[in-house]
Amino acid sequence: MNRRDFLVSSAIVGASSISKGANLTSGSSASPRVAPQSNLIAPGVWRLRFGIPEEKTPVSTRSYPIAAQGWDSLPAVASHPVDVTASLNARGCHVEIPLAPGETVYGFGLQLYSFLQRGKKKILRVNADPRSDSGDTHAPVPFYVTNQGYGIYIDTARYATFNCGNAHRKGDKAESAQGKQSGGSLPIDVLPAAYRSIEMDKPSRVFIEIPGVRGIDVYVFGGPTMRHAVQRYNLFSGGGVLPPRWGLGVWYRAKSDYTQDDVLKLASEFRKEEIPCDVIGLEPGWQTHSYPCTYVWNGTFPNPKEMISQLATSHYRVNLWEHAFTDRQSPIHEPLRSDSGDYLVWNGLVPDFLSPRARKIFADFHEQEHLAIGVSGYKLDECDNSDYTGGWSFPELSFFPSGVDGEQMHSLFGKRYADAIQEAFKARGQRTYGLIRSFHALAAPYPFVLYSDLYDHRCFIRALANSGFSGLLWTPEVRDASNPEELIRRLQSVVFSPMALINAWYIRNPPWKQVKLEENNEGRLDANWEDIEATCRKVLQLRMRFIPYLQAAFARYFQEGIPPIRALVLDSPDDTETWSIDDQFLVGEDLLVAPVFAGERQRKVYLPAGRWFDFWTEQRFDGKQSVTVDAPLERIPLFVKSGSILPLARVSAHTDDSMSWKLEARVYGEGAASTDLYEEDGALNPKMNRVTLMWSAVGKSGSVKRADNRLSPQYEVELWRLVSEHRQSDQESS
Repeated sequence: MNRRDFLVSSAIVGASSISKGANLTSGSSASPRVAPQSNLIAPGVWRLRFGIPEEKTPVSTRSYPIAAQGWDSLPAVASHPVDVTASLNARGCHVEIPLAPGETVYGFGLQLYSFLQRGKKKILRVNADPRSDSGDTHAPVPFYVTNQGYGIYIDTARYATFNCGNAHRKGDKAESAQGKQSGGSLPIDVLPAAYRSIEMDKPSRVFIEIPGVRGIDVYVFGGPTMRHAVQRYNLFSGGGVLPPRWGLGVWYRAKSDYTQDDVLKLASEFRKEEIPCDVIGLEPGWQTHSYPCTYVWNGTFPNPKEMISQLATSHYRVNLWEHAFTDRQSPIHEPLRSDSGDYLVWNGLVPDFLSPRARKIFADFHEQEHLAIGVSGYKLDECDNSDYTGGWSFPELSFFPSGVDGEQMHSLFGKRYADAIQEAFKARGQRTYGLIRSFHALAAPYPFVLYSDLYDHRCFIRALANSGFSGLLWTPEVRDASNPEELIRRLQSVVFSPMALINAWYIRNPPWKQVKLEENNEGRLDANWEDIEATCRKVLQLRMRFIPYLQAAFARYFQEGIPPIRALVLDSPDDTETWSIDDQFLVGEDLLVAPVFAGERQRKVYLPAGRWFDFWTEQRFDGKQSVTVDAPLERIPLFVKSGSILPLARVSAHTDDSMSWKLEARVYGEGAASTDLYEEDGALNPKMNRVTLMWSAVGKSGSVKRADNRLSPQYEVELWRLVSEHRQSDQESS
């Protein structure tokens, strides 16, 4: 009997043994319903165990424990807010969860082609370069959240299928509400017609199929709001990541065939031209062999240690591209041989990163050969699957020494690969920030940002809005462009993402010198390249001004699980206008970003409840309305919430610059306001000092309060600036 037959046979035996004496579900289904074992495992988080789950799942193989902090910031939840039922048959496990009229569904990881998921069928399968709205993605996550204020996580590494209100069983009763729902349903007459067309005005169910298993753990995350449910999911995952400050600066990946001299020349040029940059990334050409990888420097980098040291004196970090498929010429090929899968990729070994020994072999080599000479991070490529780009990855029928098959390993591979790299950095007591092309569930604590070889700008923005539902970070990286306008619009978008990345891996000169590929590589620069560069420089300088604000948003992610970048609906679930908005997003608590696409000089922006100020014109708008704003090429529409303080740093070339700690504190609105910033020591387990900026509406003055005055201050407010409809004034800090 082969492994697949064994799994199916086990599922049948397991279903038969559990079905004795069980009640059948209503309707035409003859699958036996399974009674769950329910456990409260964290505040407002319940595990419902149906049958006998598989041994290897995202939870059972996790590296980060449930966060110890952050739970106190959440409201108490007395009981789990939705009914969950499950049944078993020869196909596997089936889970059913009710949907109320007007109940919206979001999540499922890095979905590029859709946002509102009610009415959709999603097969959550790891895949490079998904071509349609099937559920395939670099980072599928079997977690969703609804505007009824709860989240559902299915703990499986299998390719689970979710039917979100688009499937109906014969004999179902069209009841006005099903199960226990928090907050009730919206009246049907307030639903826009577009939502009625996907039957959101009727009760329905989410039907979930997990193939080839004898049981499943279902985790229910209470609210009472959907944002609270997402926070609980992120804290359950281990808490959000806190990137090192340099990771929030500008990143530039050099052309794949750059030499050591090319890299040093580029770094010098950026400083001379005042192009902000903190990280230079090296693409495949740095290795002796890259498909598969040796992880060994080649002759075009004769002294990488000296190069990294020179770059460090100019305040650059170095990030290395690689993938996990290991070449026979690599020093770790033979040590990994017994801890790898039974299929090759590009004739390279596939390490079994569920094996502690494999992770240690991989980590030790990287720590000794790369980190020891100053490498700060990695771009972990090709760790997803491939059904649409040549089928190059290992097949689902693969088997690994840890006991998982290829299907499970595809779901687990990205995180376990990241674990191996993390072990290298932990051995040195060092934090990192990098890139990865595949993730799955429970990814919030990982210091890696997702990217894609796809390049549709609108899909990239939708992915930014979607990523906040599932504990993921995503960069709409900039490569080439069809014209300078598109380049600038893409740069503006990436500036307000978790990683401001320019990926010039196939162009010799920076894209602002020439956007056309052939001309760029031949050295034929745009006649107006200096003007284009000047505009791009200002865009990148805007990123540097927002570093304190971005760092504070990530600190809240780290401490409370609040996504630093998220869709409007997560904060305004009762506002039907926000339900389908996937081309705007929130950054932190007080900033709304509305990207513009090439060809546009105006755009409509929806402002949620409250009062908002245009960042550029300082015009005030009332919320709960759409406004049309001008978007000249040099501006991306930004809106700041009234009652907030926006801390803007001086422009700097890099985050080590003392100028990045000197602030202009803009106060929006006439009332009292405050905001928290964070100073931290950069350690693996950082010591953080909260710095509160406060504005007195009575005295029209600002002040700074540090939680611990024994620590050396870093932030300095040089200027307080009041922005209001009635009065605008500047006040220099004493």
